Amino acid sequence: MSSNKGKDIVAEGSSSRSSAAADQHQQNPPPPSRYESQKRRDWNTFGQYLRNQRPPVALSQCNSNHVLEFLRYLDQFGKTKVHLQGCMFFGQPEPPGPCSCPLKQAWGSLDALIGRLRAAYEENGGLPETNPFASGGIRIYLREVRDSQAKARGIPYKKKKKRRIAMKPKDDHSSSFPIQ
Repeated sequence: MSSNKGKDIVAEGSSSRSSAAADQHQQNPPPPSRYESQKRRDWNTFGQYLRNQRPPVALSQCNSNHVLEFLRYLDQFGKTKVHLQGCMFFGQPEPPGPCSCPLKQAWGSLDALIGRLRAAYEENGGLPETNPFASGGIRIYLREVRDSQAKARGIPYKKKKKRRIAMKPKDDHSSSFPIQ
């Protein structure tokens, strides 16, 4: 009997601990995903960029030109070597030596950034019809960056095609074993 009392006490203690843990879990939501964290960080960075403009730009006054200026501003922090047309390594995917061509943001990074900012704009109360990140000018700019970086590397950009899995109907006479 004494062994049962000990189990009852442990069971009571463990249930009170688990209910306390459940209460704490309800108070603390799970941490945001990596994507959500990056989206918030990008949104805050863009907001800071607008506030640092002279004169400061209110988010309600932001347009695609401000977004384009922001993308060009980010180039100074890029890590992708983009060879200029006069460079002897222009068009070479694996240049044999160093050159003085500028470092820029990679097209894929800019494309992903615009996708996150486009979503963040609407999540923060912006209307899809007025979303400066969704404008045609931004899409054209990204296409030009993609094409110029592909030419500079000598590797043409090819859009990935969706894979279609075609099912071949099996007839009754086909077999994976050879006929003897």
